[in-house]
Amino acid sequence: MARSSPLLDPLLHVSGAVGLDEAGRGPLAGPVAAAAVILPEGFELSGVDDSKKLTPAQREAAADRIRSECRWAVVFVDVEVIDRINILWASMLAMEQALAQLGGEPTNVFVDGDRVPRGLVGRAEAVVGGDAKYACIAAASILAKVDRDALMREYAAEYPGYGFERHFGYGTPEHLAALREHGPCPIHRRSFAPVSADYTGSASGAQQGRLSL
Repeated sequence: MARSSPLLDPLLHVSGAVGLDEAGRGPLAGPVAAAAVILPEGFELSGVDDSKKLTPAQREAAADRIRSECRWAVVFVDVEVIDRINILWASMLAMEQALAQLGGEPTNVFVDGDRVPRGLVGRAEAVVGGDAKYACIAAASILAKVDRDALMREYAAEYPGYGFERHFGYGTPEHLAALREHGPCPIHRRSFAPVSADYTGSASGAQQGRLSL
């Protein structure tokens, strides 16, 4: 295990390790996404960091390079599953499925957060703040965020009037105002209190949304 220069990039690059991270636990609408990434030996870490620390343009550039140079998988778990099993377990499920889709037998699996999915107990290590510590987790955080944002932009065209292309489903004042005006659409999470408590009707003219899972 080698640590890169603390002045330039403090992330740890563990050869052959898988990083797992998710994006979209907090929004009121849309799926949760999870990514699994293995960085190759000698991968240039410049531009790879916790996705929250990067601008959208930086995330897109890093995602393009990760896709072209690394082994990776991204999985979406949609709102039907989120509402049925809750967002925590939906996030865990997404990470399990991303790892399964990646395939192979990695030497190490690092999961961002304070727990590992049930199916990975004994195989994976939880790392609090892992997207700021391990390069493979940071890379996974980037792919999960970029791919989820792209999907929410598609949903913005399918369900106009909510501003999904700007807030990506998070409970911003704009989003809450749209919920009051239109009611929830098919990609809103009915199990989330701001939706279930205050907006129990269906959006006028809303059509059935597609499911990713």
